[in-house]
Amino acid sequence: MKIIWYGHSCFRLETGGSVILIDPFLKGNPTFEQSGIAWDEAIKGVTHVALTHGHSDHTGDAGEICKKFGATLFANFELAMYMKTQGAERLEPMNTGGTVAAADFELTLVNALHSSSQDVYLGNPNGIVIRPKDDKTIYHMGDTDMFGGMGLIAEFHKPAIGIVPIGDRFTMGARSAAFACKKFFAFEMILPAHYGTFPGMLDPNADKFVAEMSGHNVVVPKVGQALTV
Repeated sequence: MKIIWYGHSCFRLETGGSVILIDPFLKGNPTFEQSGIAWDEAIKGVTHVALTHGHSDHTGDAGEICKKFGATLFANFELAMYMKTQGAERLEPMNTGGTVAAADFELTLVNALHSSSQDVYLGNPNGIVIRPKDDKTIYHMGDTDMFGGMGLIAEFHKPAIGIVPIGDRFTMGARSAAFACKKFFAFEMILPAHYGTFPGMLDPNADKFVAEMSGHNVVVPKVGQALTV
């Protein structure tokens, strides 16, 4: 499996014949736009889009991408119906605890502690667990605080790779994110997210989180860098 970070909470996963974009906030995302990576390159061949919640810095370009490629969109029911008005045609509406199978993976929505709206209510926020058929299980936490239910997610889903929000203010900060990772999970690899995007609002880099996670396998990829796991 190949994993590519495009800034903020946007990750591209390639497994089998599937290309999944999670929270595809690209246009208007300064981290992505300053990288020099072409938008068409980042979205090339996308087969699926998955959304953790309805804030615009996560839905991003989802409607446009789905319309361009005929990609299937996974999201909670209210958000999926909203994205239909934004151009997404192939929908897999879900809700917390539900699992939907695709050709190369299964995707489950799990709890997150956050909010979700764009002037209208867009369902509960979620984390996303992706279990590829032939690769390691990934848990994208979405935007969230720590919560005790993370222990159940760890026990039941056994994710090997964690995508963890660390930027503070709107999500966990370095200290609380590190506490959650060490308390509940046995990740083989941890990828920090949701930092550096908005100066003065989020932590500018992952340094504090890396320090808090000393001795654990935190990987801080460059934007557009492909990781093979």
